[in-house]
Amino acid sequence: MMNLQQLRVLLAIRDQGSLNRTAERLGYGVPTVTHHLRTLESHLRVRLVDRSRHGTLLTALGESFASEVENVLAGLDRAERIVTAQRDAGAVTVRIGSFPSIGSRLLPAAIAELRARTSVRVEVVEAEPSEVVRMLQAGEVHAGIIYDIPDLPEFTGPGLRLSTLLDEPYRIMVAADGELARQEVLDVADMADVDWVVSRNEAEASVRVLKRVCRSLGHEPRELMRSDDLSMIHGLVAEGLGCALSTEAAVDTDFAVALRPAVQDLGQRRVSFVTRTGPVPAAVTWLGESLAAVAAVRGTASARE
Repeated sequence: MMNLQQLRVLLAIRDQGSLNRTAERLGYGVPTVTHHLRTLESHLRVRLVDRSRHGTLLTALGESFASEVENVLAGLDRAERIVTAQRDAGAVTVRIGSFPSIGSRLLPAAIAELRARTSVRVEVVEAEPSEVVRMLQAGEVHAGIIYDIPDLPEFTGPGLRLSTLLDEPYRIMVAADGELARQEVLDVADMADVDWVVSRNEAEASVRVLKRVCRSLGHEPRELMRSDDLSMIHGLVAEGLGCALSTEAAVDTDFAVALRPAVQDLGQRRVSFVTRTGPVPAAVTWLGESLAAVAAVRGTASARE
């Protein structure tokens, strides 16, 4: 029966052209090289090598067999590297939950960096933060990207580990060609008659911020529509039908919208990388490190803008 050592010996003989150099290349003795070669020839019942005073060359059959073997060994070496990388990474596939507006800005670069380090695959599941946390606690994803309000954190507990990626101020998103966009700073006290597009989830950070600010001014926000579809939200605002709370990272520049600060303190939106407490696969840790590096660059760029 053939084995890998025999095949590697044959390829080394082809490349080195000498049994002595083959032995040195593989770290074997010449008798060991000769033994592997003869065993392989006996198994195939053909002569694979011609020896002369000018060196050792493969026969025509030897060359044909070696060319086929080379592809097989290359595939085996690649498979070994992949399995070794996945073993070291602690997972074959890493699943991460993320909300769309930030995931599309941070994850591609972080995944590219991870892929350069390991062969582990990454699957992204798009969901709102509360659903991401539920999937994480249920073991359906390895990690997540979520957001909440630092002053009123929504996701706390002994079972979660959060690492801040971005901390951005909330702004009011308005139609770029509308009257409100002509003002450098907006006063929510003067916006009691303005319609708002809000999330369907009452616990969502921007909803809590909007209601807190409006109620402190003695009115409830008027709701035009509840939606978690970012394109719908941007489209409604761009048409001048209402306003929405947003951050710089969440704005889709394909829509004619603008962000304006408010007189009132709208607070911050904290974006975090979240995992369960306890051991996690190494690949998850590496992905978190990559996300932090990408977020640092994006945060610096946003600050300059």
